[in-house]
Amino acid sequence: MPITEKQRRHLKSMAHHLNPVVIVGQHGLSESVIKETVLTLETHELIKVRINAGDRHERTEMITEISDRTGAELVQTIGHVAVFYLRNPEKPGIRLPV
Repeated sequence: MPITEKQRRHLKSMAHHLNPVVIVGQHGLSESVIKETVLTLETHELIKVRINAGDRHERTEMITEISDRTGAELVQTIGHVAVFYLRNPEKPGIRLPV
């Protein structure tokens, strides 16, 4: 279920103080990076991912691929950093506004 603009603003404010917990290097997206991203999303629900490789177009493709392969919602992109949200169905830790 896509998040609303109000929910997106709420998640942006929560993500402001976070540091990137997953870093994609010059070798791009490997299966291990995707697995680590999924595990981190299951634990934290809201994460920042730093993408250190490529130009803007390549970064955009990687961000889209991360979102597609993990099922996470892209909240925000600023430069080399993207913020993703994936609600934990068993134990949600973030309460979104309606």
